[in-house]
Amino acid sequence: MRSLPLMRIARIDVAVDWSLLIIFALITTSLASGLFPQWHPGWAPATSWLTAFAAAVLFFASVLAHELSHALVGRANGIQVKRITLFIFGGMAQMEHEPDRWRAELWMAIMGPVTSLVIGVLCIFPAGWAAHASDVPDLERLLANLDPGRTLLLWLGQINIVLAIFNLVPAFPLDGGRVLRAVLWGATHDLRRATRWASALGQLFAWILIAAGIAMVLGASLPYLGSGAANGVWLAFIGWFLNNAALMSYRQLLTRELLQNVPIGRLMVRQLETVWPDMPVDMFVSNFLLRSDQRAFPVLEGGRLAGLVCQRDVERLPPAQRHAKSLREVMKPMNQVTAADVNDDAFDVLNLLVQRDINQVPVMEHGRVAGLARRADILRWLALHGSPKSAPG
Repeated sequence: MRSLPLMRIARIDVAVDWSLLIIFALITTSLASGLFPQWHPGWAPATSWLTAFAAAVLFFASVLAHELSHALVGRANGIQVKRITLFIFGGMAQMEHEPDRWRAELWMAIMGPVTSLVIGVLCIFPAGWAAHASDVPDLERLLANLDPGRTLLLWLGQINIVLAIFNLVPAFPLDGGRVLRAVLWGATHDLRRATRWASALGQLFAWILIAAGIAMVLGASLPYLGSGAANGVWLAFIGWFLNNAALMSYRQLLTRELLQNVPIGRLMVRQLETVWPDMPVDMFVSNFLLRSDQRAFPVLEGGRLAGLVCQRDVERLPPAQRHAKSLREVMKPMNQVTAADVNDDAFDVLNLLVQRDINQVPVMEHGRVAGLARRADILRWLALHGSPKSAPG
């Protein structure tokens, strides 16, 4: 997932995905042109838009708090979360590994909805106090009398409570689904079976959302969900996303079971061509790139890894300049190279490749290059040893 670094909190990197702009714009527009003018007919447009913008910012701040609670509870249970990404559906805490105990998963999963619920109650309280202190009996007039600050808190409190309730739906991989998986895991002592059941329920919930969304597009009005083609398309899209997430979560578990305790040294390419830093780029192209199916070449200096050069590094250099440049000028230096150890689990290396969006990493042994771990070779090994293809159920 392509994302932009935003900040660092409690040694956790926070990033935003470009898709966040979509939901940010939707929240701001719907509040500024719909809900807030309905609550406050007398407000100037600028007041509605500024309050709506602040609401969108604070909403994602509360989503960040939700994800941070997962991360901090995970850290307390030995699960490191180094990165949180905010995107169109909220947030995602990227764990180094899944919980290895059902109680750790239970506490980690439940803390997010609890945090959202607490935020919701704390935000609604000032608005509720204002309503209690007011002598205006009519709800519309009461809302109209709220200032922008209390209006903002009232909306933010409601949306956080809705977020907490939605996440508690027992459909994997929502927080409620993870709570369910933890309970099933504790009862059966079988993580795969617990994940299969929780994922199947997650898919069922996703298909209900998709069916409801299609019905709304066709003109149906559903209790609590309302009607309208736009709302129906959005609901079906959420269902589609949850269905894919449930499938991928189960398949990831099966992949982990296949690759865990398989050292990457068994799967890496050992017979490598290596190059040296002062080699001219045009010589590298004609003698190595064009004569080999290898696409990443360790650059050795004094027998040690100095960097890595790939085909894409050469492509950035115009052909006319290749005779005058050396590999040292185009390679990725060692401080920018992601490397694995020969004893690392193949599953961890595959996750590393996916997270960094790269196709290969050098594998080190006692400080020297022992081979190259390539995504294609790991996937080929999975295909030959029972790569998960079936849906849970």
